[in-house]
Amino acid sequence: MPDLIIRPTAKFLKAGALAAAIVFLGLEIAYLALWESQYPRHWVMILPLLVLLWPAARWLRRQATRTVVTGDRLRYATGLAAKSTRTIQLSKLQDVRVEQRMMQRVFNVGNLSIETAGEASRLTLVNVDDPHKLADEIMNRSQAGQSGGPV
Repeated sequence: MPDLIIRPTAKFLKAGALAAAIVFLGLEIAYLALWESQYPRHWVMILPLLVLLWPAARWLRRQATRTVVTGDRLRYATGLAAKSTRTIQLSKLQDVRVEQRMMQRVFNVGNLSIETAGEASRLTLVNVDDPHKLADEIMNRSQAGQSGGPV
């Protein structure tokens, strides 16, 4: 089977970038409206740049998180410069849970929690697209590995 690569959704990132662009445009219009007034307006030119930092930081955080299901392992890696990686054997997988808040259900996004045998902690993949399909795929790969079938 080919590798399954899972990243957080870009849906909220796109919506945030659109909202930041609208605020950016509003601030630029405010700057033009204050162009001939006597009020200090230099702060208005700094605010649009600060507004655009929010979606940029979210994009970097998204790029820094990656989960790969390959063969009989699930590898969860986070970080840009310093990396933290957690590897889980699919044969030890016990439970895959999907949790969706109301807004996540509207956009078919959810949190995927993975629990394995012998570990006290749970691995949670936040805001993944089509979480029920991913949960089924991970469970199918886990069962294929346990039954000795092709992985």
